[in-house]
Amino acid sequence: MNLTELNRIATALVAPGKGILAADESSGTIKKRFDAIGVESTEENRRDYREMLFRSNEAMSRYISGVILYDETIWQNAKDGTPLVKLIEQTGAIPGIKVDEGTQPLPMCPGELVTVGLDKLAERLKKYYERGARFAKWRAVIDIGSGIPSMTAISVNAHALARYAALCQAAQIVPIVEPEVLMDGDHDIDRCYEVTSRVLNKTFQELRVQRVALEGMVLKPNMAISGKKCPKQASIEEVAEKTIRLLRACVPAAVPGIAFLSGGQSDEEATAHLNSMHKRGPLPWGLTFSYGRALQAAPQKAWSGKAENVAAGQSAFSHRARMNGLASKGEWQSSLEQKAA
Repeated sequence: MNLTELNRIATALVAPGKGILAADESSGTIKKRFDAIGVESTEENRRDYREMLFRSNEAMSRYISGVILYDETIWQNAKDGTPLVKLIEQTGAIPGIKVDEGTQPLPMCPGELVTVGLDKLAERLKKYYERGARFAKWRAVIDIGSGIPSMTAISVNAHALARYAALCQAAQIVPIVEPEVLMDGDHDIDRCYEVTSRVLNKTFQELRVQRVALEGMVLKPNMAISGKKCPKQASIEEVAEKTIRLLRACVPAAVPGIAFLSGGQSDEEATAHLNSMHKRGPLPWGLTFSYGRALQAAPQKAWSGKAENVAAGQSAFSHRARMNGLASKGEWQSSLEQKAA
């Protein structure tokens, strides 16, 4: 393992003003998103859509540090025969790959899930590296509800995250470690804070046990935020203050960077929260975004599967990428959204 190189890539992924495009939607997830814009989810349409994003030179070269790909996408070529990974590399961004294989019910733990995909992961990582992937992602899902999460669910998922991370580093691939505490419930921000604290502490305990070099990884956590169904929604300032307090308490300074998931927030909410966090520096790690829907909802709608809308889709993507790039330096203002509207 070349830790110097792993650290270089991890640091590049969280470079000031840049963040990660999560374009790793499963076939089922992207079908739902295409259904919403009236586009059939064929392999060709999925390829055309992602090629549109990766050819958005302004967004990709100025505001995107890396792209998380789905297994189908990493092997695809653009219409002109250029591998999609090469399009990403040509913009200066780093190709990455989602390697988990989704979730299954956790035995003896009703309502809880465990992420699977460790079997033969070492072999898959070798092939992904040869194709050009230099980082990977594994998502663990922790739900908040009546009597959950259990310590069993937290422990099992933290253990799997750490095993995945160790396998990645052995394959010279930077692991993005993503323990997501879902915001789907009616819990308040303090309940989210308490659960996320337990999840992060257990995850870093497992990472140490399995000898993962913290200098060669990136953390992709949720923010401390109210559940969607909570009658009292925390303000932007409270989300920022409690998230930073949580991360300072749980995330070692050796970690080069933290790239937040958007987790169901609106485009502008995700941007505003990130921006507000940067008003509370200096911070011991780089702090940026790793957004999927919060970067892509606008370009998907603008594109709507039509070749004549590619420029409009790229413009919408560039705007959201720029807004989040500014937020990752604490330089975003809501008036910038209104000017673009």
